[in-house]
Amino acid sequence: MLTYTELQSNRRKLLALTGLTLPEFQRLLPAFTRSYEELFSTERTLAGRPRQRFPGGGRKGVLHRPEQKLLFILVYLKAYPLQVLLGELFELSQQGANFWIHRLLPVLRRALDALGVLPERNPGQFGSRPLAAEEPPRLIIDATERRRQRPKNPEKQAAHYSGKKKTHTDKNVVIVQAQSKRISFLSRTYVGRTHEKKIVDQEKRFVSPRDDLVQGYRLSRVRTSRPANLPGEKKSRPEAPSRRLRSERTESWHRSGSKWSMPSPG
Repeated sequence: MLTYTELQSNRRKLLALTGLTLPEFQRLLPAFTRSYEELFSTERTLAGRPRQRFPGGGRKGVLHRPEQKLLFILVYLKAYPLQVLLGELFELSQQGANFWIHRLLPVLRRALDALGVLPERNPGQFGSRPLAAEEPPRLIIDATERRRQRPKNPEKQAAHYSGKKKTHTDKNVVIVQAQSKRISFLSRTYVGRTHEKKIVDQEKRFVSPRDDLVQGYRLSRVRTSRPANLPGEKKSRPEAPSRRLRSERTESWHRSGSKWSMPSPG
C-alpha cells in the first residue's frame, strides 16, 4: 500500500507518483485539510446525515489521515490509472476508489484556488491577473494535446482525429510564465482537429503567439519570438536563443500535463 510516511523518505518516488516535490506537497496539505473540513463538516457522517457519535470513533479507514487523502487524489490525477488499479494501490475496492475520487476532487480544486495556483480560464480576466515579477513579463503560449478514447460516432471521430498525433485527442492552449514556470491561462477544451490559431482567435487572447503553427500576428508593444531553424528554414538565426526557447517550451509541455503548478515556497 502506498503511504505518505513511506514516500517522505523517497522524494524521487513521491515526485514521480504525484508530480509534486516534498516541500510543495507540505505546502498544499494545510490548504487541502482546511478545504476538506469546510466542505465536509465533522458534525455529519460520510452519507451526509447528522452524526450521533463523537467523530473519530470506530474503525479507521485507509484514507483516515489528510495526507493519505491528498496522496490518493494526486496519484489519480498524475497517473490516471483504472479505478481497480488505484484501489489495489491503496487497499480499496473499485467502488471505494470511485467514491473517494468524486469526494476529493472538489476538495483539491478548492485548496488550489485558495493558494492562487489554478490557471485563469476566462480570457477576459487573464490580462488583469497579476503575474510574477518579470519586467517585461515573458510568456510562452502553446497548444497541448492529450489522447482520448475513440468516439463511436463517425462525425465525432473525424472531429477528434489529430493528423499531427495520428490519434484521437482533445486540445487546449496554455500560457506559461517563462521564469516561474507557472501556468497562467488554460483555454477551453477543443476537439483535436481544431487549429491552434483558431483556438487563439476564439479565446480572444490579449497576447498572441508567433509560433510555427500560429502565424500572422503583429502586435504593438509585444515582442514575439520562436525557435529558429524549423524544418525547411535556413540556419540564419543564432542557435543559443533557439536552444533557450526550445528548453522553455519543453518545460511548458511538462507543466501543461498537470494544468496547475505549485509556486516555490516563500
